[in-house]
Amino acid sequence: MTTAPEFHRDPQADTVWVEHIALIDRIPRWLAMLGLAVVVIAIWDLVTARTGWISPIILPSPMETLRDLIFVGENLLTGGYMLTALWTTTRTVFWAFVIALAIGFSLGVLVGETKFGERAVMPYLVAIDTMPKVAFAPLFIAWLGFDIASKVALAAFIATFPIVVSTAAGLYSASENERMLFKAMGASRVQTLLRLKLPTGLPHIFTGLKIAAVGVMAGAITGEFLGGGQGFGALIRQSASTLDTPRVFALILYLSLLGLALFFAVAWVQKRLVFWNKADRPGGVG
Repeated sequence: MTTAPEFHRDPQADTVWVEHIALIDRIPRWLAMLGLAVVVIAIWDLVTARTGWISPIILPSPMETLRDLIFVGENLLTGGYMLTALWTTTRTVFWAFVIALAIGFSLGVLVGETKFGERAVMPYLVAIDTMPKVAFAPLFIAWLGFDIASKVALAAFIATFPIVVSTAAGLYSASENERMLFKAMGASRVQTLLRLKLPTGLPHIFTGLKIAAVGVMAGAITGEFLGGGQGFGALIRQSASTLDTPRVFALILYLSLLGLALFFAVAWVQKRLVFWNKADRPGGVG
């Protein structure tokens, strides 16, 4: 009598699931970013310098943009007029972000903590946010003049609403069981806010701050572009008026560094304050 063959199975075979990682996902991040940049620049050079399919007035070649990048960089390093313009834009962005944070957080707490804020204040905030904010630039200039104050006001106006929404959403994120536990322990409304709702809602709040960090840059440059002044937005307007497209591209690229600095500063603070949040962060940006 023959016996059935025995099959030896790995005891972990039924419990361990191995995810198949695609080849493109195995590429190191730095190599993927470098490769993408090379491809984009190659296509850019092909359609401009090599073939002339696109006029240099519309899209300058990479070499033309590089020359202006070097010129702007030298002017910044030597303390020229562009450094003064960059400092003006930096101050505008900083103060607008601080004001947006203060107003947005306060309104977010009002909306998230009170029925009055949720029922009466929030509809007005949504209505204001649906309006084209750039259209308010002439009003801020008329009210506050051509100085830095009008640019700060416009940038803060654009950046406030994301902070309001994220703060209110963060306060709502505490579970019912957690709120009932604090109530059973006799915690006051302020204690529940400070010790439960705010710590629980920090990931949401910082998400709004990152969005605001991007919006405040757009608001500051828009204000300088439309309202004059001495910032980078005014330099972009002057270069565009003379069809100096390479200079416009160079100024925009340097402005993107300022925006990235603010964004990653917020992400750095988030990692220090919300170190307990182990949720996956797409793109590795905090």
